[in-house]
Amino acid sequence: MKEINFVITDKLERIDKVLAKRLDKSRTQAQIWLKNGQVKVNEVLIKPNYKVNIGDKVQVKVPEPKMLNVKAENIPLNIVYEDCDVVVVNKPQGMVVHPSAGHFTKTLVHALLYHIDNLSSVNDVYRPGIVHRIDKDTSGLLMIAKNDQSHKILAEQLKNHTSLRKYIALVHGNFSHDTGKIEVPITRSKENRKKQAVVEKGKPAVTYFKILKRFEEYTLIELQLKTGRTHQIRVHMAYINHPIAGDAIYGPRKTLKGNGQFLHAQTLEFKHPRTGAFLSFKAPLPKIFEKTLDMLR
Repeated sequence: MKEINFVITDKLERIDKVLAKRLDKSRTQAQIWLKNGQVKVNEVLIKPNYKVNIGDKVQVKVPEPKMLNVKAENIPLNIVYEDCDVVVVNKPQGMVVHPSAGHFTKTLVHALLYHIDNLSSVNDVYRPGIVHRIDKDTSGLLMIAKNDQSHKILAEQLKNHTSLRKYIALVHGNFSHDTGKIEVPITRSKENRKKQAVVEKGKPAVTYFKILKRFEEYTLIELQLKTGRTHQIRVHMAYINHPIAGDAIYGPRKTLKGNGQFLHAQTLEFKHPRTGAFLSFKAPLPKIFEKTLDMLR
């Protein structure tokens, strides 16, 4: 453990925000330190929502960086764009984004370590470069940070809703209107810890949708995220009784056969973290998605 000490001399704000800014880490990481009892203010353990005062003495015990034990794997990777700061990849269905329980190999991270020389280290050793995620069986575009400064700026764009993510989904049923907004909170389900659910005291979640094509029993829609909760689109669409076709967790048993849910992160737009230039990318639908649409037509 490395000990870091400093004194609050200016702004009065939550301790997790102070730690994130002072140590150039995410607030999530700062909250982990606080919950693990690694942070003291004036020699006393405090909670993440503690508001600092001028003159407070902060003591942080930070674990020494671990050696990366996730090995690079020569897995084919569709790199849409790359420069010295950022990479955009088109992730296929069936690939997990980063190592986790039950997924210790063949993830996007394993592929990135093989194809990309440098990745940000803002997250833990299992998520180098990962700014945001999509589900295993969701295909489409992801932005990857190659250094910590780029990671921080890209994450801020996500947080401030200045980047744009649009998805294409094939859902059950027909709509009586052409556009809509779903705004209901989401949190982990108490009945099934692997699922998310709409719960009154959950985290705010907003999804916009637009009808692209109506079929007899299904509808092709475009979705835009304002927030990025786990399984947000899948939960929201199931909530309004239009679950995504092929979704084995939130949808009906009788559905279209594919490689999981018919959900594709098609459009990604953001400002370049170094130059500020506007970048826009669009990924074609997977072959199984196109084939299914042809069948429905």
